[in-house]
Amino acid sequence: MSIRDKVLAVMEREREGLIALSDRVWEYAEVGLQEYRSARDQESYLAERGFSVTSGVAGMPTAFVASKGEGSPVLAFLGEYDALPGTSQDTVPYPKPLQEKGPGHSCGHNLLGVGSLAAAVALAEVMEDEGIRGEIRYYGCPAEETLVGKVFMVKEGLFDDVDAAFCWHPAAVNAVRMDSTSAMNSVKFRFFGRSSHAAGAPEVGRSALDAVELMNVGANYLREHVIEEARIHYVITDGGGEPNVVPPEAEVWYYMRAPERDEVDDIFARLRRIAEGATLMTDTSVEEQFLSGCYNKLVNRPLAELVQRNLEAIGPPCFSEEDHRFAESMQEHLPKGQRKATLKSLRDRYDVDLGDTLLHEEIMPMTEPRGRRGGGSTDVADVSWVVPTIEFSAACSVLGAAGHSWQVTACSGNHIGHTGMILAGKVMALTALDLVEDPGALEEAKKAFEESVRENPYQSPIPDGVDPPLDQLPEH
Repeated sequence: MSIRDKVLAVMEREREGLIALSDRVWEYAEVGLQEYRSARDQESYLAERGFSVTSGVAGMPTAFVASKGEGSPVLAFLGEYDALPGTSQDTVPYPKPLQEKGPGHSCGHNLLGVGSLAAAVALAEVMEDEGIRGEIRYYGCPAEETLVGKVFMVKEGLFDDVDAAFCWHPAAVNAVRMDSTSAMNSVKFRFFGRSSHAAGAPEVGRSALDAVELMNVGANYLREHVIEEARIHYVITDGGGEPNVVPPEAEVWYYMRAPERDEVDDIFARLRRIAEGATLMTDTSVEEQFLSGCYNKLVNRPLAELVQRNLEAIGPPCFSEEDHRFAESMQEHLPKGQRKATLKSLRDRYDVDLGDTLLHEEIMPMTEPRGRRGGGSTDVADVSWVVPTIEFSAACSVLGAAGHSWQVTACSGNHIGHTGMILAGKVMALTALDLVEDPGALEEAKKAFEESVRENPYQSPIPDGVDPPLDQLPEH
């Protein structure tokens, strides 16, 4: 039996235990920086398989690093396990929250974390058995949804000695992700005024809520004068108490995104001036709390080509008849036009017509991104600026289901999600094995990485003195 076959055999042996671990994380559905049980279960699983575990790294109780083996190369598998608020859902193809307004794994991070863990476990075991040198690490990364975990782990230097990093993400298709992501800042602005009776003595008051609203008006006018791919969105987290009291404090939370890090910095500087303008108009003051920020993702072509070859070698997932019936039932609950829009987007991105496909049982071709794209962000990006990194997707949900929706939560806890997770674990393990067996392939990845960052080396977007936003947790 070849070493590759041995890695796959370990994955199959561990399959049921991995699925059970993924389902436990799905059931916990813990939001960012509160993933205590999710992290501990993964730590225990790894420790039982000979990994050394360091908990609470980079100032975050639910962040950890597990390692096995010694020497070089040092290969990292990136895991996540945070859920999203308000997306609780049972594993059925129609809306059925398990907890009204409760959290759910509507981005599939229960699958993401365990799939990466699976790759680390399988590869490390075979390398140990075969006497192959090298260190395998699993990074337990909290709070990806709020772009916190990996950014602070990178700033802490936890990736400084890593040779290559691997990650994947549950999606509706099996594909190497060649397009980048948006850089982002996450910042809260808290305004301070003066309370008074809103009817009896309004002239005495200075409304912090007025300042928040005026800032939002200014930000909405700003949208006309930023690049098309930029995104500015906000929520008012504190608007005061009762209407008859002029609010002495109010707060608004902003995300600002753009394709490049310097573009985010420019928008942030302008947004700060808008906040200051709001204080001048309302005779209030403002304090800023920088929560997190991240870069746009770098794509490493040599690693992408290795992943593509392994995806094609292993082959696409094969879903059961029950999975297909589930997908057909779920289609009835998608918003009108959503599935059509999803298929069009995939056709535009990959130049592939998926027809009436409900579950993706093919491998997408590796295609070049078409133009600059606005959109989501990930803290995987910051890892990609300090070490050669690759991220790809595996089909874990029904085509047409929107990210961060109840439909994804349902698929993340059933056989559809499990199938994609095991495929992803196998692809990552074999791609990492390629680097172990062929040092030249690793050197190619490093050379491509160095060329990407030579003119623009990474500088943490987190200002000095800023700690992980643990003060945002409910117990605070």
